[in-house]
Amino acid sequence: MENNGMLNVKKWVVMYPVYINSKKTVAEGRRISLSKACESPNCIEISDCCKHLKLPSAVEIDKAYPRDFMQVGRVRVQLKREDGTLVNPAIASRKQLMQKIAELVPRHPERVKKQESQKAKKQEPQATTSTAGTSSKAGKGGKKKR
Repeated sequence: MENNGMLNVKKWVVMYPVYINSKKTVAEGRRISLSKACESPNCIEISDCCKHLKLPSAVEIDKAYPRDFMQVGRVRVQLKREDGTLVNPAIASRKQLMQKIAELVPRHPERVKKQESQKAKKQEPQATTSTAGTSSKAGKGGKKKR
Protein backbone atom coordinates (compact mmCIF):
# COMPACT_ATOMS: atom_id res chain seq x y z
CA MET A 1 0.00 0.00 0.00
CA GLU A 2 2.78 2.43 0.95
CA ASN A 3 4.54 1.96 -2.40
CA ASN A 4 1.27 2.49 -4.24
CA GLY A 5 0.76 5.75 -2.31
CA MET A 6 4.13 7.03 -3.52
CA LEU A 7 3.21 6.26 -7.14
CA ASN A 8 -0.03 8.21 -6.73
CA VAL A 9 1.83 11.27 -5.45
CA LYS A 10 3.95 11.20 -8.62
CA LYS A 11 0.78 11.76 -10.67
CA TRP A 12 -0.33 14.76 -8.61
CA VAL A 13 0.06 18.34 -9.84
CA VAL A 14 3.33 20.05 -8.86
CA MET A 15 3.05 23.51 -7.37
CA TYR A 16 6.13 25.65 -6.73
CA PRO A 17 5.71 28.78 -4.57
CA VAL A 18 7.27 30.79 -7.45
CA TYR A 19 4.12 30.19 -9.53
CA ILE A 20 2.03 32.51 -7.34
CA ASN A 21 4.75 34.91 -6.08
CA SER A 22 3.96 38.55 -6.90
CA LYS A 23 7.64 39.46 -6.43
CA LYS A 24 8.63 37.33 -9.45
CA THR A 25 8.30 38.10 -13.14
CA VAL A 26 6.80 35.72 -15.69
CA ALA A 27 10.34 35.02 -16.92
CA GLU A 28 11.32 34.03 -13.37
CA GLY A 29 8.41 31.60 -13.18
CA ARG A 30 5.22 33.37 -12.11
CA ARG A 31 2.21 31.75 -13.77
CA ILE A 32 -0.74 33.91 -12.73
CA SER A 33 -1.46 37.62 -13.18
CA LEU A 34 0.25 40.06 -10.82
CA SER A 35 -3.09 41.31 -9.52
CA LYS A 36 -4.00 37.79 -8.36
CA ALA A 37 -0.56 36.73 -7.10
CA CYS A 38 0.52 36.98 -3.45
CA GLU A 39 3.79 38.10 -1.88
CA SER A 40 6.47 35.46 -1.15
CA PRO A 41 4.36 32.37 -0.40
CA ASN A 42 6.01 29.28 1.14
CA CYS A 43 5.29 25.54 0.93
CA ILE A 44 3.66 25.30 4.34
CA GLU A 45 1.21 28.09 3.52
CA ILE A 46 0.36 26.47 0.18
CA SER A 47 -0.12 23.09 1.86
CA ASP A 48 -2.40 24.60 4.52
CA CYS A 49 -4.45 26.31 1.81
CA CYS A 50 -4.84 22.94 0.06
CA LYS A 51 -6.12 21.46 3.33
CA HIS A 52 -8.59 24.34 3.57
CA LEU A 53 -9.76 23.56 0.01
CA LYS A 54 -10.03 19.86 1.03
CA LEU A 55 -7.38 18.82 -1.50
CA PRO A 56 -4.83 16.16 -0.53
CA SER A 57 -1.29 17.59 -0.72
CA ALA A 58 2.29 16.52 0.01
CA VAL A 59 5.15 18.94 0.75
CA GLU A 60 8.49 18.03 -0.82
CA ILE A 61 11.04 20.14 1.03
CA ASP A 62 14.09 18.55 -0.65
CA LYS A 63 13.00 19.55 -4.17
CA ALA A 64 14.18 22.79 -5.79
CA TYR A 65 12.69 24.94 -8.56
CA PRO A 66 14.68 24.16 -11.73
CA ARG A 67 14.92 27.78 -12.98
CA ASP A 68 16.17 29.02 -9.61
CA PHE A 69 17.57 26.17 -7.52
CA MET A 70 17.98 28.45 -4.48
CA GLN A 71 14.18 28.27 -4.14
CA VAL A 72 13.75 25.01 -2.29
CA GLY A 73 10.48 23.18 -1.71
CA ARG A 74 7.38 22.33 -3.68
CA VAL A 75 3.91 20.98 -3.02
CA ARG A 76 2.21 18.10 -4.80
CA VAL A 77 -1.57 18.48 -4.96
CA GLN A 78 -4.17 15.93 -5.99
CA LEU A 79 -6.72 17.53 -8.32
CA LYS A 80 -8.18 14.30 -9.73
CA ARG A 81 -8.76 10.85 -8.27
CA GLU A 82 -7.59 7.62 -9.91
CA ASP A 83 -10.87 7.34 -11.85
CA GLY A 84 -10.47 10.88 -13.19
CA THR A 85 -13.14 12.60 -11.08
CA LEU A 86 -12.27 15.93 -9.48
CA VAL A 87 -11.42 15.91 -5.76
CA ASN A 88 -12.87 19.43 -5.40
CA PRO A 89 -15.37 20.23 -8.19
CA ALA A 90 -14.64 23.98 -7.79
CA ILE A 91 -11.03 23.43 -8.92
CA ALA A 92 -10.67 21.76 -12.30
CA SER A 93 -7.27 23.03 -13.50
CA ARG A 94 -3.79 24.00 -12.32
CA LYS A 95 -4.55 27.64 -13.11
CA GLN A 96 -7.67 27.64 -10.91
CA LEU A 97 -5.69 25.97 -8.14
CA MET A 98 -2.97 28.65 -8.31
CA GLN A 99 -5.51 31.48 -8.23
CA LYS A 100 -7.43 30.00 -5.27
CA ILE A 101 -4.26 29.41 -3.26
CA ALA A 102 -2.90 32.89 -4.05
CA GLU A 103 -6.22 34.26 -2.78
CA LEU A 104 -6.00 32.27 0.47
CA VAL A 105 -2.30 32.71 1.37
CA PRO A 106 -2.57 36.38 2.50
CA ARG A 107 -5.30 35.27 4.96
CA HIS A 108 -3.13 32.43 6.35
CA PRO A 109 -3.11 32.52 10.20
CA GLU A 110 0.72 32.65 10.43
CA ARG A 111 0.82 35.57 7.98
CA VAL A 112 -1.84 37.53 9.86
CA LYS A 113 0.19 37.09 13.08
CA LYS A 114 3.39 38.28 11.36
CA GLN A 115 1.69 41.37 9.94
CA GLU A 116 0.38 42.37 13.35
CA SER A 117 3.84 42.02 14.96
CA GLN A 118 5.49 43.94 12.08
CA LYS A 119 3.03 46.81 12.36
CA ALA A 120 4.21 47.38 15.92
CA LYS A 121 7.89 47.31 14.84
CA LYS A 122 7.45 49.47 11.73
CA GLN A 123 6.32 52.61 13.58
CA GLU A 124 9.87 53.96 14.11
CA PRO A 125 12.37 52.74 11.46
CA GLN A 126 10.15 53.48 8.44
CA ALA A 127 12.14 56.54 7.30
CA THR A 128 15.37 54.55 6.83
CA THR A 129 13.79 51.96 4.49
CA SER A 130 12.22 54.50 2.11
CA THR A 131 15.50 56.40 1.44
CA ALA A 132 17.47 53.22 0.71
CA GLY A 133 15.21 52.22 -2.20
CA THR A 134 15.29 55.56 -4.04
CA SER A 135 19.08 55.86 -4.40
CA SER A 136 19.54 52.69 -6.49
CA LYS A 137 18.53 52.63 -10.15
CA ALA A 138 15.19 50.87 -10.70
CA GLY A 139 15.27 48.18 -13.37
CA LYS A 140 15.25 44.51 -14.16
CA GLY A 141 18.87 43.61 -13.47
CA GLY A 142 19.23 44.32 -9.77
CA LYS A 143 22.77 44.51 -8.41
CA LYS A 144 25.43 43.51 -10.89
CA LYS A 145 28.24 41.30 -9.66
CA ARG A 146 31.76 42.41 -10.60
